[in-house]
Amino acid sequence: MWLSASAFFNSYFRVYSPIAFGKNTDKHGDYIRKYLPQLAKYPENYIYEPWKAPLATQRAAGCIIGQDYPRPIVDHSIVMKRNLDRMAKAYKAGETN
Repeated sequence: MWLSASAFFNSYFRVYSPIAFGKNTDKHGDYIRKYLPQLAKYPENYIYEPWKAPLATQRAAGCIIGQDYPRPIVDHSIVMKRNLDRMAKAYKAGETN
């Protein structure tokens, strides 16, 4: 609940990046490789951001992004900032009630 800001609303500014969190907690991408076998052959430097891999690397891994595996739905760095702004406004509005 804390991570989703559905409770303890005062910590809304703690936003975890799905990319950075994985890189910090599972440097080799073992979890990704186990549960997303399409990405298993990606090199470590692209396992958490396979859409950034050059097409030759994607071909070598046997997984073309946008064809064999979906492209990202959002750019986390952009929507994170937008969401933080919205949460700050909601938090401030709640303080006046």
